[in-house]
Amino acid sequence: MNATDGPPTRPGWTFLTNHAHVLVCIAADPAVRGRDIATQVGITERAAQAIVADLVAEGYVDRTRIGRRNHYEIVMDRKLRHPLEHSHRIDELLVLATPNPSSSPPASDSD
Repeated sequence: MNATDGPPTRPGWTFLTNHAHVLVCIAADPAVRGRDIATQVGITERAAQAIVADLVAEGYVDRTRIGRRNHYEIVMDRKLRHPLEHSHRIDELLVLATPNPSSSPPASDSD
């Protein structure tokens, strides 16, 4: 069996926390289900629900119930929590971490 067979292996550590990974999932799909977040991040569904609850409780994500599903909206101008990154906002993180964040970066003058 070669390295391309079977599921991809997860690295022993990553640069982003699971909270950041959940934000990336929500940015990519504001209607994402908890079980899909869990699968993408590599955590349990209960852990994914707890992280979403943290993000909602702290004002980083707004959750709206639409029928039987949740719809999420990231509050892009919220500051990152750690003192080392507190001068940066969520939208800056998502510009780096997602191919198509919910909020586009400013247009460059070099175009």
